[in-house]
Amino acid sequence: MSDIPAREAEVYMQAARRLPVTIVRGEGTRVWDSDGREYLDFVAGIAVVSLGHADPQLAEVIAKQAHTLLTVSNIFYTEPQIELAELLVRHSALDRVFFVNSGAEANESAIKLARKWGNIHKQGAFEIISTNNSFHGRTMATVSATGTPRYREPFGPQLPGFVFVDYNDLDALKAATNERTCAVLLEPVQGEGGINVPAADYLRQVRAWCDEQQLLLILDEVQTGMGRTGTLWAYEQAGIEPDIMTSAKGLGGGVPIGAVLAKEHAAVFEPGDHGNTFGGNPLVTAAGAHVMHRLVEGGVLENVRERAAQLAQRLHGLEDRFEVVKGVRGVGLLQGLELHREIAVDVVGAGIKLGILLNPVRPDIVRMMPPLTITAEEVDRGVDLLEEALRQVTAG
Repeated sequence: MSDIPAREAEVYMQAARRLPVTIVRGEGTRVWDSDGREYLDFVAGIAVVSLGHADPQLAEVIAKQAHTLLTVSNIFYTEPQIELAELLVRHSALDRVFFVNSGAEANESAIKLARKWGNIHKQGAFEIISTNNSFHGRTMATVSATGTPRYREPFGPQLPGFVFVDYNDLDALKAATNERTCAVLLEPVQGEGGINVPAADYLRQVRAWCDEQQLLLILDEVQTGMGRTGTLWAYEQAGIEPDIMTSAKGLGGGVPIGAVLAKEHAAVFEPGDHGNTFGGNPLVTAAGAHVMHRLVEGGVLENVRERAAQLAQRLHGLEDRFEVVKGVRGVGLLQGLELHREIAVDVVGAGIKLGILLNPVRPDIVRMMPPLTITAEEVDRGVDLLEEALRQVTAG
């Protein structure tokens, strides 16, 4: 299978910057490539593999459901879909759920909800305030809502109705609000933007402003949700509740599923307003229900908090040993090592040779988002390998 890159070059659209590894097998926090080399996986499918690779319990659930019923049209009821919807409502501050296939689709659904709500309740208001350096997906609506120009600009005129302000700047958000504004769209922590953590009171202040101005608050928890930050949802740590929230990534433990959740007053979809062919099919919702049960009943969240404290402490220790390390940023098991130089790609490349998979989310930031089931020994081993990668890149 060593010819996979050459075969890919002949047939696959080059829309991703591949790292030079062909992964063929995984177990827990470890993966193996086509040459049999083992790696610690601190990427986890970009915060997707919440229970680790090839989790035997999740695999059993998926296999059983695959032997029972893979999919039917959403014109029929299915039990796994309703079970997962019940679990999400029970363990969140939201009242209604709609299932899709990805985080981008979940955010697309949230945008449609907000615009319809604005038509009904705010005299046709349709503008949504987003933030610079945000990332909300790659459909035309979600890339238009993404505050990173290099993602938007190649695709011509964007969908109108999005206004951008600096993240963590309440005054800018207030100044951007007008009679056309229907909602504010935020990530509790900006993931693709470089693991940007706002001030402790920022989300509370935004929530208060939305209440004062009668705006919807949409929280994109595609990356921060499903236990990634140490609580099931990141909004819990801010002491607020959103009107609309999106989830995906870790929700299915590796299978493709997304969800948009809404308070009753914001759940304005009616039959015919929205839909998709595969969203919420029995296979993915059975997997999602299993993941939810494991997170809320199985001690996974406690492990996240313990391992997150350990990881942050070990990463801060690198500040004292490397002049190139500028700082550590993140929450839970979503951490970034900030560097004084734009060498993140080099550090990741050195890490691959040493046996660890990392992510250069920005030229000067190495992102870590391992499975939520990572062990204490794996955290220590991972930081040891990262330290050696830094040493090799900065030597001389």
